[in-house]
Amino acid sequence: MKKWSLILGLTITLTSCDSLLHVLGTANEVLAEAGGITEGEAAEGLKEALTKGVSTGTVFLGQTDGFLNNAAYKILVPQEVRDAEDKIRSIPFVGGEAGKHFDNLITAMNRGAEGAMAEAKPIFVNAIKQMTIKDAINIVTGGEGAATNYLKAATSAQLKEKFTPVIKESLDNVNANKYWTPLSTFYNTATQKTVTTDLNEYVTENAMTALFSEIKNQEDKIRANPVERTTEILKKVFDYADSNK
Repeated sequence: MKKWSLILGLTITLTSCDSLLHVLGTANEVLAEAGGITEGEAAEGLKEALTKGVSTGTVFLGQTDGFLNNAAYKILVPQEVRDAEDKIRSIPFVGGEAGKHFDNLITAMNRGAEGAMAEAKPIFVNAIKQMTIKDAINIVTGGEGAATNYLKAATSAQLKEKFTPVIKESLDNVNANKYWTPLSTFYNTATQKTVTTDLNEYVTENAMTALFSEIKNQEDKIRANPVERTTEILKKVFDYADSNK
């Protein structure tokens, strides 16, 4: 078994702080002797990779049409109404007006999500700064998506708190409920069902889901593609990891 794998395997089996620190110290000595990297460099490289990933992801989604013209992340009307959307759009006289309401509502929801992305980066960066070497080891040994899962656990509550008012303001600015109310009312009347979706909650949840999906995409790129390793520490850490798979 290669030295890096052995060290990581030993590390994750230990639970006491003293034992963990002892193994980390031994790891640094062995890796330095082998001409590899230290645990400190590994943690630094991981933090840099995550910062790069969240910066790219939030900018990508926060640009105009980052949601609206993105097939993967575009926010559509709630599922209940979506199931009947084609039928509602096709109804003579009513359908033409309903179609405009659908289009305006979808645009409003996606613009709200795009506007909220600016709130995400500082929250992510703060979570990354707070990451310990133990956190870094757990992420390195956690497999695909481990970094994204760490950020999700560390930031979701703050993101929701920050996203909610931004999205609400965006929806209010374009009078989204002016479009949603007649659509939901028509749906309830036509189907004898009741849809009472809170648009603000709905868009916030969709925006967060899309954001973490994009962060995972960025994480995967850095892990898999050497071209994405744009600094010396990223190259050193991930090239070393590649050579010890």
